Amino acid sequence: MDVDSTGGNEVAEAKKVAVVAKNVDAAKKAAKAKEAHKAKEAGKSKEAAGGKSADDKTLRKLKKSMVVVLNFRRILSLSSSAVRAMSNPVSKLVSAPWLHDNLKSVKVLDCSWYLPFLNRNSREEFAKSHIPGARFFGIDEIKDFSKADLPHMLPLPEFFGASMDKFGISNDDHVVVYDTAGVGPACRVFWTLHAMGHDRVSVLDGGFPSWVAEKYEAEAGEPQVKSPGSEKYTAQPVSQLVCDYADVVGNIEELKVSGGTQGRQIVDARPNGRFTGKDPEFRPGLSSGHMPHAISIPFTEVTEASDPANPQVQKLKSPADIRRVFESRGVDLNRPIIASCGSGVTASVLYFALLNAGVSPHNLAVYDGSWTEYALNPYSEIIKDI
Repeated sequence: MDVDSTGGNEVAEAKKVAVVAKNVDAAKKAAKAKEAHKAKEAGKSKEAAGGKSADDKTLRKLKKSMVVVLNFRRILSLSSSAVRAMSNPVSKLVSAPWLHDNLKSVKVLDCSWYLPFLNRNSREEFAKSHIPGARFFGIDEIKDFSKADLPHMLPLPEFFGASMDKFGISNDDHVVVYDTAGVGPACRVFWTLHAMGHDRVSVLDGGFPSWVAEKYEAEAGEPQVKSPGSEKYTAQPVSQLVCDYADVVGNIEELKVSGGTQGRQIVDARPNGRFTGKDPEFRPGLSSGHMPHAISIPFTEVTEASDPANPQVQKLKSPADIRRVFESRGVDLNRPIIASCGSGVTASVLYFALLNAGVSPHNLAVYDGSWTEYALNPYSEIIKDI
């Protein structure tokens, strides 16, 4: 994409938004003045029947204006840094043999994470056995601690940069992330790095199980980390890749107004039972169900045990198979997509799968707070299919 021409489009779009906003405001004032004049002439109060119709028309115009503003926000987020960050000069998916052969030229992060009810400690497991030289990336440790109700929101850029410094990772390093699930929590860290402007990152296909299946050496304890030098890691956030509650609610309104033909499609990575409302959420007191116009695509549908000899190794499906999964559910892969899940982890698996299936990164975003944030808000509209 031509960054300079993109800037020109942003200016033109800004002018359009300003004109729309000005016209809507003028229309609203004119409608009120007109109705007040009619009421005065007819000796009626301002609550006369004609007033409601004008207000409804004004409301519809305001909603259309909001849609324009939301689209403009997405255009602004596609900055030159976002274009550079998503250039992807390295492969998104690497195999265990490739990593074994290139271990000395990359930085490796163990990103294993488990749901609380599983009673497993990923840091303790890392200390017992991990890929040589790997550092442990704690998804529940490198996060935004100011949001107590939300388990692992994106960390502030400064905190993320300081964490990378502790790992001995520089802005130019090729980072390989893995987990014990195969293709799971590592995708959350893959997306986090992308969201912080670090595009030189790959996921180990099959994760630690694939490394073990190849009978490669593992090590225990904490690795010796070498400092990358005096230069500090600098995070360069790519806001295009991240959605918050306001973004999602505004997008839902756009979907509702258009009957689903406009706005970003919402794909939900949770198990279908939680999506429909049949099964409960893991978090006590949190309602299950789904957002209006959301589409259920459990993250397990984009991975598979491709090697019968090692069924414990879950790997990413082929790009063609991934596309079939989404298209069979009615997802238009040429339209923008928001990925959501329970708390932002498995939504990142869908983000990663879609990238590997050839979907443009400019059409993808993850709802960071996901269902936990959405369902905790008492004003959210929740749909149950039971």
